Amino acid sequence: MQSSSSSEPYMIEKIVSALSYLTMGMAGFIWLILGLFTKASLRPFLKYHIYQSIFISIVFVILSYLLGFIVNILSFIPFINRITAQFVFLLNMPFLFGMSVIQTCIYVFLTYLAVTSFMGKYSYIPYVSDIIGQNVS
Repeated sequence: MQSSSSSEPYMIEKIVSALSYLTMGMAGFIWLILGLFTKASLRPFLKYHIYQSIFISIVFVILSYLLGFIVNILSFIPFINRITAQFVFLLNMPFLFGMSVIQTCIYVFLTYLAVTSFMGKYSYIPYVSDIIGQNVS
């Protein structure tokens, strides 16, 4: 998504958008609440990144619960339970700086989003950015 306004985002907008990704949407949510109380309108750049970070956080939570539910169900199947346990162990064992493969991937993804937003750019995630871009104006 390209910038709808020709002006460069303010530094505070860049900081809030980057912090919004790094705090899984919490900083952006607080900024939205403050904007409601002060009756300030948010510019499209900031809205885009705040809503995208909140949306990604919700998707992460839903996927986490869904995968946990699936692993629990698979743990009752005799042969599959060993394969599932080994697969879950491999994904969660320490990989880089004591973090698992899953944690490393999530942190790299969130760092990419935070850095691009801090640079004043609209980060693109297929499908997610399209949905957010259509609803933010």
